[in-house]
Amino acid sequence: MEEFNNNESTQTPVAYTEDNIRHLSDMEHVRTRPGMYIGRLGDGSQVEDGIYVLLKEVVDNCIDEFKMGAGKRIEIQMEDNLRVSVRDYGRGIPLGSLVDAVSMLNTGGKYDTKAFKKSVGLNGVGAKAVNALSTRFIARSVREGQMREAVFSKGELVSDHTMPTNEENGTYIFFEPDATLFLNYHFRPEFIETMLRNYTYLNTGLAIYYNGHRIISRNGLEDLLNDNMTAQGLYPIIHIQDEDIEIAFTHSPQYGEEYYSFVNGQHTTQGGTHQSAFKEHIARTIKEFFGKNMEFQDIRNGLVAAVAINVIEPTFESQTKIKLGSLTMAPEKDSEGNPYPLSGVSVNKFVGDFVKENVDNYLHKHADVAEVLLQKIQESEKERKAIAGVTKIARERAKKANLHNRKLRDCRTHLNDAKGGKKDEDNDPRLESSIFITEGDSASGSITKSRDVNTQAVFSLRGKPLNSFGLTKKVVYENEEFNLLQAALNIEDGLDGLRYNKVIVATDADVDGMHIRLLMITFFLQFFPDLIKKGHVYILQTPLFRVRNRKKGVYETIYCYSEEERSAAIEELGPNPEITRFKGLGEISPDEFRHFIGKDMRLEQVSLKKTDTVKELLEFYMGKNTMERQNFIIDNLVVEEDIID
Repeated sequence: MEEFNNNESTQTPVAYTEDNIRHLSDMEHVRTRPGMYIGRLGDGSQVEDGIYVLLKEVVDNCIDEFKMGAGKRIEIQMEDNLRVSVRDYGRGIPLGSLVDAVSMLNTGGKYDTKAFKKSVGLNGVGAKAVNALSTRFIARSVREGQMREAVFSKGELVSDHTMPTNEENGTYIFFEPDATLFLNYHFRPEFIETMLRNYTYLNTGLAIYYNGHRIISRNGLEDLLNDNMTAQGLYPIIHIQDEDIEIAFTHSPQYGEEYYSFVNGQHTTQGGTHQSAFKEHIARTIKEFFGKNMEFQDIRNGLVAAVAINVIEPTFESQTKIKLGSLTMAPEKDSEGNPYPLSGVSVNKFVGDFVKENVDNYLHKHADVAEVLLQKIQESEKERKAIAGVTKIARERAKKANLHNRKLRDCRTHLNDAKGGKKDEDNDPRLESSIFITEGDSASGSITKSRDVNTQAVFSLRGKPLNSFGLTKKVVYENEEFNLLQAALNIEDGLDGLRYNKVIVATDADVDGMHIRLLMITFFLQFFPDLIKKGHVYILQTPLFRVRNRKKGVYETIYCYSEEERSAAIEELGPNPEITRFKGLGEISPDEFRHFIGKDMRLEQVSLKKTDTVKELLEFYMGKNTMERQNFIIDNLVVEEDIID
């Protein structure tokens, strides 16, 4: 018999008795394993953080009421960006079941498909998770002159009473997330407004009042594209809808593809079967309309599109419902054995048939649009063929380059991807992954030695990157820095393969560092604008000063990110403190740097609004309008006082 050493076999086993067997109540289970119900916790700084999932779960119930023809108004009040109340004017939860409906898992009205035919929340979890993860949770239901109110704390019932009322029918939910779980959390109003606008795009006629401000959409997905596009469409938005499907699309002069997809009003940020079907069939339909041998990538280059479908009893790939997994539009039969009209119809076929018939008809009726579309496709094809040779060589060069040693120091999350295995979509460590793009060996070395090797990667630039404004995509393959960065991010064919949730530009806090930031943002805006639009690009904020004073033989240290923070630190630490001005990332020791890229890391998200027209922005800041830009700088110049270390 083969002999081997196994240190673990010599260890004394841990006792395993009846005392180790625990039964958790529904609310205890949610609090013990919150990731199973809402994904990541977070602090509200990212749109995927749990506090927004809590709000979404509550609003989803209101939307379901609207979809069932009950209640056209929802009122949402935010207090101090810490607590929220949501009031709808639907049918109201049946009073006798109010407590169970918000505190017992697998309890709710959405199992009855007569009451909720095309709902997002079908598993009876949403409101219960909100209840369990809140320090204070209030549920009120008003029906026919009676109101029942139940108050909870961390899922435990505190009070419950019923009284007569003159209020309109409907449901009121108040919750304050548990700060011991969501550490240092704050709701960000811009995230909430985007969420609420998406609800109105999908539910025309619904009015949402957010802190008294009305949000409403009259043209559905057409409004969504108009509100989100940062470049003028090449032709009017094509907007077509039917009972269970709605699409809107146009082409823009930008590179890449941009999609917004929804299922039963839920924003599926990671797409799914419906988005994949739309991408395939929109390209196929256009190709067949023109009867030419076109490549799908040329047809979709510059495409900006939204697709929304309604599915009976949808299946999502995670509890947070950001990717549709359903293959069919409806199961075979309902709970009473009656067949569904769309049972057995695949999502792919449903979307494909709708797109083929309606888009083909539209293009036949609008020859002017077809002409503009053909010209756009031909331009994309011409550019692709012009750089085909360069592209092939660049891809081979990227493969041969030893990225892990020369440019990219990857994180274990991705180094271990090749091992395969089933991934937990809600707790996928790739959602926590980030890559720092930095310049210079010293800065790169400091970050590399300080980073969390499990989730943080480092990509080293060699000097200042090229100003890519006005250049074609050929430069992405000809320029070694851009080519290897594109390969490291895995975004050549779009964001579906993006390897890092956060792309962080980390440069010195000086003029050269600011210039590098602008050059990198220009590169992303020019060739991968969706990377910014989807919220993946950030700027790392590092401290400008270290203020410290020795007290009782020990240094008390405060890191300051601004002049104001420096002044406050001097006042707090007392007279004659030691003040250090950090001139570059390489001057910060790895031990200190660890504080700045850890859990308290300060990031500034690069974002785009409709008013931020990309072409004009880049033309002004990165173009050749030298005198205009020079006058702008002179008029807005702020001279800071010299700082003596």
